Amino acid sequence: MPKLFRLFSIIAMIVPIQSDRQSLPNRYRNLYGDGNISNLSNIFGIGIGLLNFLQQGQRYLNQEIPDTTPEFGDVYDFVVVGAGTAGATIAARLSEIPQTKILLIEAGSNENFLMDIPIAAHALQLSNDINWDYRTKPSNRYCLGMNNNSCKWPRGKVMGGSSVLNYMIATRGAAEDYDRWAEMGNEGWAYKDVLKYFKKLETIDIPELQSDTIYHGTKGPLHISYPLFRTPLAEAFLKAGKELRYPLIDYNGKNTIGFAYLQSTIMNGTRMSSNRAYLYPARDRNNLHVTHRSMVRKVLIDRRTNRAIGVEFTKYGRIISVFARKEVILCAGAIGSPQLLMLSGIGPAKHLRKLGIDVVRNAPVGENLMDHVSFGGLTWTVNAPVAIRMQDMINPTNPYVTDFLIRQSGPITIPGACEALGFIDTKHPEKRSGLPDIELLFAGGGFKGDIILPIVMGFNTQIHQIWNKYSDQYGWSILPMLLKPKSRGRIRLLANDVNVKPEIVPNYFDDPEDVETMIAGIKAALKIGQTKAMQTFGSQLANDTYPGCENYNYDSYAYWECAVRTISCTIYHFSGTCKMGPRKDPTAVVDPKLKVIGIQGLRIADASIMPEIISAHTNIPVYMIAEKLADMVKEEWGYLKKPLS
Repeated sequence: MPKLFRLFSIIAMIVPIQSDRQSLPNRYRNLYGDGNISNLSNIFGIGIGLLNFLQQGQRYLNQEIPDTTPEFGDVYDFVVVGAGTAGATIAARLSEIPQTKILLIEAGSNENFLMDIPIAAHALQLSNDINWDYRTKPSNRYCLGMNNNSCKWPRGKVMGGSSVLNYMIATRGAAEDYDRWAEMGNEGWAYKDVLKYFKKLETIDIPELQSDTIYHGTKGPLHISYPLFRTPLAEAFLKAGKELRYPLIDYNGKNTIGFAYLQSTIMNGTRMSSNRAYLYPARDRNNLHVTHRSMVRKVLIDRRTNRAIGVEFTKYGRIISVFARKEVILCAGAIGSPQLLMLSGIGPAKHLRKLGIDVVRNAPVGENLMDHVSFGGLTWTVNAPVAIRMQDMINPTNPYVTDFLIRQSGPITIPGACEALGFIDTKHPEKRSGLPDIELLFAGGGFKGDIILPIVMGFNTQIHQIWNKYSDQYGWSILPMLLKPKSRGRIRLLANDVNVKPEIVPNYFDDPEDVETMIAGIKAALKIGQTKAMQTFGSQLANDTYPGCENYNYDSYAYWECAVRTISCTIYHFSGTCKMGPRKDPTAVVDPKLKVIGIQGLRIADASIMPEIISAHTNIPVYMIAEKLADMVKEEWGYLKKPLS
């Protein structure tokens, strides 16, 4: 083995892999602009790369907190349910207090290095071992191009939760998003209050942003960077934005409206999950205990005092109850947290009684469901091989796999092929400040023709057949994303059993204004395709008529409405189902301290508490929520040296 390792090392040193930052010529033979790389060298390079990759993967596994199994009746100071973005953050922060004992409960198992390959983000959804694999209730008003008219709603079931499945896009939202939360009666949640937590959680690895200490942090657990490679199409997209008179911005800074390359939760070319960022550094803390493959069935509540005293969970067929001296904190997400509350007797009383659940408190749990829905039908083909195609990425005769395995660089470091975005206000196109209502998410590959994505999204056979003709073509895509939906959905139990997935009704496009805004976003995307910058590559819209839309005139309002109801794609930002609000608000489930109203010793910290969805991807805001919750808990129990201002 040592001789083989040295042989591969010598070969790897002579493989002429191109620099990621090179200036690409006008004509391309591949993404690197050079067709002369030896196929044999690439194949040999993969050998040493695999050894390097496996060694690095083992180093990662060695940093995981070991799995423990609590005994029935064990007592902890804090019990945290769910080791996702929020749960990992909160457990790690509370474990900074040496005199406390924390239990973190996770239904999944360890993250592994294979999950941290950025380009493969969407493929992770195919594994039911790390994905809850929820589906929405069938509808005749949205997701019409999906199997059974039902959208797939993946959620992470693994250490790190959905931060292991997501597309690693780091956006915060606009200041106005959080100011609106405060105006709704949520004291302490204005942008001036939460900015310090956005800074606290991050280490910004983008050199030109490191000096902006007003908006960025440099000492946080979560590293945020630009992906190490860009297609020339991404550069053209930003030029197209400038053509349309949009500024190039730091969207996590002062202004949100404009175009930018993606800031990503990537470090050294690989994904940085909440598990890696927060739990790896806490591995040697003896007061932090983690139990894997543990399914929480309900919160245990003392009915005499209306206080949460612990949780009941199953592990390997055993039912185990553990208890919390101080608090139980739910971080199970916008689907899991309301499900657990309802199973514990907290929710709509009439609904719970129908299922034979004893009502502890009547509360609007499961209401106010929000998501960022997008239209997935906008792909343009190009006349040069400058885009990402999965079949090219995994072809061992190309340099891409070798480049990633040896140096963690090249196009495989691009998160799910997503490279850039534009935030726009379709109602006031001239505005360059304030809240955007559409995000234009740019992917340096064709959504249509991708060999994996249609399967991941659950498109039906008809859509597969329509899009299959693009499989050999190069292209790019824009997903217009509805940032401030007026429509609201709900989550309900189907049984008094945690193993029965809840009924999910997103109600996409229930409000006509949402359709209007989405169509305005589509029109804005079409203008980008017509710019000189994108026409440099001979960009042509891959135009298809979808089943059920044949009788509408192309480009009419009715046509696009039919199209968006057919190709309705989630962006995985489920939120709002345990709404935060002042205690007098009848629609609120938690108060501004994230305490469940009417129940002592129980808090929720995840996207479910958002009273209104923010105009950004939700991962970074959930980190912020968790950081703020950890400080609120520390302050209440006298562990915070400096009181919150």
